[in-house]
Amino acid sequence: MAGRRARTGRGWDASPSRAGDGTTPRPRRGRRGRSDETEPEATPTPPRDEAEVAREICLRQLAVRPRTRAELAGALAKRGISDEVSADVLDRYDEVGIIDDAAFARAWVSSRHTGRGLARRALANELRQRGVDGDVASEALGELDEETEAETARALVERKLRTARGEPDAVFRRLVGMLARKGYPPGVAIRAVKDALAAQSAEAAEFAEQIDADALAEAEGELDRDTRATD
Repeated sequence: MAGRRARTGRGWDASPSRAGDGTTPRPRRGRRGRSDETEPEATPTPPRDEAEVAREICLRQLAVRPRTRAELAGALAKRGISDEVSADVLDRYDEVGIIDDAAFARAWVSSRHTGRGLARRALANELRQRGVDGDVASEALGELDEETEAETARALVERKLRTARGEPDAVFRRLVGMLARKGYPPGVAIRAVKDALAAQSAEAAEFAEQIDADALAEAEGELDRDTRATD
């Protein structure tokens, strides 16, 4: 149409700039919109100090609950920490008191006896499984005397008797078995159950009167020794 200006050139519909026209060309992009320009390589992370890693492992373990030296050594070995580094870190923890097997053993005996009613034999087995030295374990177990152990056994039986059902002989066997599983010697277990049954009812008292605690304890002890000898 005459007199109308052509909408070309550098007007509002001008084409994008081309290289050589004084403007900076945009970088070409490949597939998925990535630039063809080479990206700088990431700086590799330097390897961590093995002792630092070992300390972190130990602290994470100790944050859950107290541990023995043997338990921490096992955790370090599973993570590939060398024996030399492990020994250095654990020796240092020994020096500053972070690891104390004697204190661990005393606390374990007190807690497990009070909370679970475990006797010395069961407690000795648990300490052995956790790598506590035999002498250290014996010293801690020595704080649990025979009288305290017998009182705990009676308390366990009396609590169980409140809900026990069945004939006296069946109840007797179940309760003696319960105490045996908690590590009580046959004599302690049998006497505790006999005394508790005697105070429960006339029928139970009559049954308890027929129990020869000493003879049963001796028989149970022989059976127990034979069982452990064959394990």
